[in-house]
Amino acid sequence: MATSAGTKLKPLRFVRTTTPHPKYNPQAHHTQLRISNATEGSVDFELHITKDHTNRLNIIHGGTIASLVDLGGSLAVASRGYYMTGVSTDLNVTYLSSGGKIGDKLHGTAECDWIGKTLAYTRVTFWDSQRNMVARGSHTKWGPLPLSELEPEPVPKSTSTSTTG
Repeated sequence: MATSAGTKLKPLRFVRTTTPHPKYNPQAHHTQLRISNATEGSVDFELHITKDHTNRLNIIHGGTIASLVDLGGSLAVASRGYYMTGVSTDLNVTYLSSGGKIGDKLHGTAECDWIGKTLAYTRVTFWDSQRNMVARGSHTKWGPLPLSELEPEPVPKSTSTSTTG
């Protein structure tokens, strides 16, 4: 817990210096996300890596990849016609290499392997621009609900006073 000057910080202060800014939004990881293809049960995407996606080594942060496993798994379930994709019961990530730095593109494919009555099983694979696998993950979701089983949502009353349609 030493600073660059060699002085020791108390644990709380040290932790505060290592955590993101209070206004940090984990969803910001996905502002540079582009869905490149989607078929039933499979979604391809790419992430343009920015400073917000990296760690102190200026390579993509493991948390960025983990959140993409979460999002990718949900998108893969949605691609099979599920409006409510459920909640996570487990998520696993294996990191194989650094994954990229600022300016690189991270490519991913999310696949829904199986959906039962209450659980959906997904996997996500990540590659760098040279098609080297850099990470892979799995994500289990509980409670996916097909669009056909949803109760219709009430139409909100318009706040507009316009009488034209």
